[in-house]
Amino acid sequence: MRIARFAHAKGMSFGVVEGESEAGPQGLTIAEIDGHPFGQIQFSGARWALSDVRLLSPILPSKVVCVGRNYAEHAAEHGNEVPKEPLLFLKPSTSVIGPRDAIRLPIFSKHVEHEAELAVVIGAPGARRADRAAAERAIFGYTCANDVTARDLQRSDSQWTRAKGFDSFCPIGPWITTGLDVSDLEVRCEVGRNPDEMEVRQLGRTKDMVFDVPALVSYISHVMTLLPGDVVLTGTPAGVSPLTDGDTVTVRIEGIGELTNSVVPVA
Repeated sequence: MRIARFAHAKGMSFGVVEGESEAGPQGLTIAEIDGHPFGQIQFSGARWALSDVRLLSPILPSKVVCVGRNYAEHAAEHGNEVPKEPLLFLKPSTSVIGPRDAIRLPIFSKHVEHEAELAVVIGAPGARRADRAAAERAIFGYTCANDVTARDLQRSDSQWTRAKGFDSFCPIGPWITTGLDVSDLEVRCEVGRNPDEMEVRQLGRTKDMVFDVPALVSYISHVMTLLPGDVVLTGTPAGVSPLTDGDTVTVRIEGIGELTNSVVPVA
């Protein structure tokens, strides 16, 4: 099931995306659900063509918990060793944006990079001190994410809050896919200025994670309580590189879909 949050003429709703993704947006519809998707899903009866609504970030998390250096090749490309335990940091909820929203380049940085990642969305009742089995039960679904990073600030600061936390530095979407086996999925990032001439910058597979998804959720839940709707970013494959004004960046994850954002300077 694909759960989206979307804006329409009457307001904002959650809905279930229907149809085959291969047909493109014109072949998809979205059926509105009553209330929040974490309970039993009940449909309101309203339905739109996906092209007639605007997709928003599929969830508004209380926090975004991120994992650094969870792919060995990415750690190596920056001259770092693979950590013995998951390396955690946070992005603020105010960094979250949705599909087609603009990533805004801050005036404080001259080197901003993309990081394509599989994102985990926590469901009800959340996770606290969860073992592996409980961690798996706590997962509601998965979406695409871009852990946008001001690399020069990450290197100059003693911690990563500023480099990772600017407004618009956490695009997620296009929807939450439930019931998906994420043990071996392709993770791809493409960047370009012309939709017909996008360059593949990152290409990896989730099987190459140092710590897999249940291990990450369990580990994090022993540090902090994960609430329903919280998002966990699971690390990025090698190939991160700069974004510049005028770029378009697309994260594609097998079995989920694609997340596209433009890149603009701060107004």
